[in-house]
Amino acid sequence: MAVRLQKAVADAGICSRRKAELLIESGRVFLNDKKARLGDKVEAGDKIFIDGKEIKLTPSKKRLIIYHKPIGEICSKSGYGKPTVFDNLPILKNSRWVALGRLDINTSGLLLFSNDGVLANKIIHPKKQVEREYLARIRGKPTEEDLEKLLKGIKIEGDFLKFTDVVRGRTTKSHTWFAMVIMEGKNRAVRKLWNSLGFEVSRLKRTRLGHIFLPADLSPGKFRDLEDKEIKEFLK
Repeated sequence: MAVRLQKAVADAGICSRRKAELLIESGRVFLNDKKARLGDKVEAGDKIFIDGKEIKLTPSKKRLIIYHKPIGEICSKSGYGKPTVFDNLPILKNSRWVALGRLDINTSGLLLFSNDGVLANKIIHPKKQVEREYLARIRGKPTEEDLEKLLKGIKIEGDFLKFTDVVRGRTTKSHTWFAMVIMEGKNRAVRKLWNSLGFEVSRLKRTRLGHIFLPADLSPGKFRDLEDKEIKEFLK
């Protein structure tokens, strides 16, 4: 499949895509025997030369990693003094990590990151209807009628939100634990649903995204690469 010249150069690890564009514009890049132009595309068998030297087209491996986000980290590269999820991710050469969704600062659990924006979009696109499972500690004791409302759906700030499954867990004097599944990736959707019925979410953790569960042995602040078969499962 043909790809843009600047992307092919960046994927080969020569430089960033932006710098590749500058090299092309300055006339230092040749595609086969012709001076390259922005917009040129590279196909199998093509040869690229920079300053007269042929570069080896070795595409960077597409990676998808699972990260255990601790409470207190924000999902932004500009932390404004606060720790961010990107602080603990591996450093990439000529690429960047793309987050597949977000969690608010007070929510912990599973996050996915990819070094390939196209792959990330394919996985998390709304049409994929990816399930998100959470474990929540709710202040109070919601009734079965409350749970029915959450499953039926509630319109909040113009959005129709609902859980597709809610399972009651252990109960203490002041709190009740629930496991719940939601298809929405909207900001703070889980908290908004509980808050709409007057309940406070005192603890929230994402435990699953699609078929990927948060590994029990993955400590907060740690990550691991997903295997190719796990990535392919998302693309079915």
